Amino acid sequence: MKLLFKKNQFLYLLMLSFVFISTSAMVADQATGRQQSVIRKLPRSFVPIPLAKKSSSYPVLSANSVLAIDMNTGVPLYEKNPDSQLFPASTTKIVTALVALDTYPLDSVIKVGKVNIVGQKMGLTYGEEMRVEDLLYGLLVFSANDAAEVLADNYPDGRDSFINAMNDKARMFSLDNTKFYNPSGIDGLGHVTTARDLIRVSTIAMKNPEFAKIVSTKEIIVKDISGKKVHKLANINELLGKVPGVLGVKTGWTESARENLVTYLDRDNHKIMIAMLGSQDRFGETEELIDWIFTSYEWQEVKVAYSP
Repeated sequence: MKLLFKKNQFLYLLMLSFVFISTSAMVADQATGRQQSVIRKLPRSFVPIPLAKKSSSYPVLSANSVLAIDMNTGVPLYEKNPDSQLFPASTTKIVTALVALDTYPLDSVIKVGKVNIVGQKMGLTYGEEMRVEDLLYGLLVFSANDAAEVLADNYPDGRDSFINAMNDKARMFSLDNTKFYNPSGIDGLGHVTTARDLIRVSTIAMKNPEFAKIVSTKEIIVKDISGKKVHKLANINELLGKVPGVLGVKTGWTESARENLVTYLDRDNHKIMIAMLGSQDRFGETEELIDWIFTSYEWQEVKVAYSP
């Protein structure tokens, strides 16, 4: 397999983009009938472009689907079946969190009802009252299915409407190969996503300061509003605090999905997002891929014009 975006290929595409911008930036002068090139008026900026080194070899990963991108430019750094529809498992909770953040004030209180929970739990009990922010920590740090269900059950018009809102969010963000049937990520027919869609929604999610703060939390203790019920939450993501620059985002696992992981990395002013689905070793393979990226690419600054 060959590396994506070889130096010559990328520079050629960059030249084409510049020609397109220059051609498209002609505006008609209504008074004189003359045209002016506005490209000369655009400010210039140096943008670091990732360029592959010739000597790099392509890593072989067990994951069914992988996509890694340079977030500053959108350039793909590694891809393997990025549009294959697969079970998302608990990466579903990225969208669950976004719907919850849109719906509830962080300091609002939710009462735990009778929720039928399977899989990972933070230990919520019937009648317990929790702040929404603390439920979000349970959802994203400990990947708690009971937190997901409680947030969904308390949604206006109920759980089904919450799931509809998740799918509305998917359409809004152009997640064209994603569909949700539950808020926690339990496997189900048609409950699918892709590495490309996960990259897109995670990029959006990390722009929310509350979301970014929570997913970068390694461990935390939260309590119910009485202060008597304590929940100790440790992040499932083993790369947090281990791999320099890793600041989230979300794990996922079921027997059918295997191991999933979305990773946001900010290192040496390079921001990288990686989505990996169906891996046999999500943490080891993501760490291997990160090492390969920083060994196999060099970032060169290219002067480009941009429109404010």
